[in-house]
Amino acid sequence: MSQQPDIIRDFDRVPADIVRQAAEFQPAILADVAGRRGALNGRIQALRPRMKLAGTAFTVEVRPGDNLMIHAAISLAKPGDVLVIDGKGDLSAALMGTIMMTACKQLGIAGVVIDGAARDSLEIDEMDYPVFCAGTNPNGPTKLVPGRIGHPVSVGGVTVYPGDFIIGDSDGVIVVEREKIEGLLPIAAKKVRDEAARIADIKAGDTAAKWLDAALRAAGVLKEGEKL
Repeated sequence: MSQQPDIIRDFDRVPADIVRQAAEFQPAILADVAGRRGALNGRIQALRPRMKLAGTAFTVEVRPGDNLMIHAAISLAKPGDVLVIDGKGDLSAALMGTIMMTACKQLGIAGVVIDGAARDSLEIDEMDYPVFCAGTNPNGPTKLVPGRIGHPVSVGGVTVYPGDFIIGDSDGVIVVEREKIEGLLPIAAKKVRDEAARIADIKAGDTAAKWLDAALRAAGVLKEGEKL
């Protein structure tokens, strides 16, 4: 069995029309219908709450504090990709800043997710380019150490495969497997309708959670036949 190269250039991606449809939903909705899984650790947040992104994952693994492979990834990514960078959660040096983000925006890269630090956050805010990261640091990176591109990575405690669907908003980021996202779209649409109907009922005065007593009995909080 031959060893895979460090850089895998070609892989299947979620089709662009499916990305456009899935991008209409909140990450929270998609996380729920995906089984309440796929959400990256909450430490990975938008640089500014209004930032949103959606696209196909272009995965990058780097050594902490080194961004050599991110420069290579920017050259290889396709429009609509989101750079998903396993920076090992290191916050001692920023892996990307204004210059690299400007290149990403110019190339049509849909956004950046870093399990690590970024910098130049005010300038990135002014660019209105979506960046999600674990923190910021003014310290710059090295450009010396090899890594990998196009391999599965662990970002915020979640395994991300190249070509997966990734979406983020002010709540955070979730990833949905490439093979799974299309089948979730009608389920997500139904959940949106159901939630809207429930909110309308609550506003009309029906505030009681009808499932609550049964759940409390099942948990042993209430005795059989007992109610709140």
